[in-house]
Amino acid sequence: MTTYVALLYSIVLGPGRRLVMSDLRAMAAALGLANPRTLVATGNLVFEANGSSVAELERSLEAAFAQKFGKHVDIIVRDAEAWLKLVAANPFPEESGRDPDQVAVRVMREPVTPEVIERLRPYVSADEKLAAVNGDIWLYFSRNAGSSRLLGALTPRRAGGIGTSRNWNTVRRLGEMVAG
Repeated sequence: MTTYVALLYSIVLGPGRRLVMSDLRAMAAALGLANPRTLVATGNLVFEANGSSVAELERSLEAAFAQKFGKHVDIIVRDAEAWLKLVAANPFPEESGRDPDQVAVRVMREPVTPEVIERLRPYVSADEKLAAVNGDIWLYFSRNAGSSRLLGALTPRRAGGIGTSRNWNTVRRLGEMVAG
């Protein structure tokens, strides 16, 4: 069996309604995914499966989510090998050690192009950093991420497609989960 990480774009089902992680695990189990487990209550799912492509898993999870919870949510899936490669590719190791909650990666369904990064550069403040590594967008916010123009610019249109962001703490802990 192969281990996978699935990242949900949003776990807000509507005003005042958030997805409960036990419901997400139950949905995954009903799909036949083995050993579903979650990390923090922000839509991070780890599971095992046989013989499925990443694209098939994304479609299956998105369809099951819409059916069970009444809302479409984009879900990005990576196998364990790809996730560990993402963890190892962190371009901001010093910042991650010092400010792990201020380093984030926007995990993309399709790799970003250099044009996307250039389109985002005007939104990068002098105390922030931006990098594309293996098709994903890495960010460092040296101040409150909530006030960052760059974070607000990461819409699907500007960022080159479907993706979802996770901070370094979450990325690292998911790496530990898939590494066993």
